[in-house]
Amino acid sequence: MYKWLGWKNELSYLHEKTIMKKILILSVLCSILVSMKPVAKKHIVFFGDSITQAGVGPKGYITVLGDILKEKNLQEQYQLTGAGIGGNKVYDLYLRMEDDVLAKDPQVVVIWVGVNDVWHKRSYGTGTDADKFEKFYNAIIKKFKSKNIEVLLCTPAAIGEKTDFSNELDGDLNKYAQIIRNIATNNNCPLIDLRKEFLAYNLANNPKNLDRGILTTDGVHLNDAGNKLVAEAMMKALIR
Repeated sequence: MYKWLGWKNELSYLHEKTIMKKILILSVLCSILVSMKPVAKKHIVFFGDSITQAGVGPKGYITVLGDILKEKNLQEQYQLTGAGIGGNKVYDLYLRMEDDVLAKDPQVVVIWVGVNDVWHKRSYGTGTDADKFEKFYNAIIKKFKSKNIEVLLCTPAAIGEKTDFSNELDGDLNKYAQIIRNIATNNNCPLIDLRKEFLAYNLANNPKNLDRGILTTDGVHLNDAGNKLVAEAMMKALIR
């Protein structure tokens, strides 16, 4: 009788041991499978005008930012999407934000607008009045934040690169840049102050006080140096 009970107890012990081994193996396999599962990329949409439209080109700032991510071996962590259309002003962004941004389900949106709101006043007799600019901008941010999207704001960089504030639209551009700075503060949004970045670069690299050719091709749209500067500024703000 005692021998039978001992044998039975031994079988029970071996059975429990086998089960424990199987559980351990399954646990290890699950850990391996979880580690092999691809991590979802953080989707960043760049929302703006022709500068952003060109940003996805071979040497555009979004492409350059992607190259920087590759150099840092971070390319698998981020998805970069350009949503720029030439000639856009802030109300154009407001009208197309559902289809061109929200439908793409981003975690982060970078808004870079304002040049045409100022520039088109002179070149086409259109543009956006300051009060309307602020209202549309705030409405866009409110919509994005309601979807739990992180929003970063950029000041308009340049309409002419002279450093002595003799560019024809410096006054208005500075005014709209300050509006965006205030909007960023009031909405607790990170700010990429490209207006300040461009001026600082030109003060150091534009001794002849040229109106173009330092960071832009025409005083507004980016050349290679401008794309590099913007990409680096975006990198500092986005990859924290």
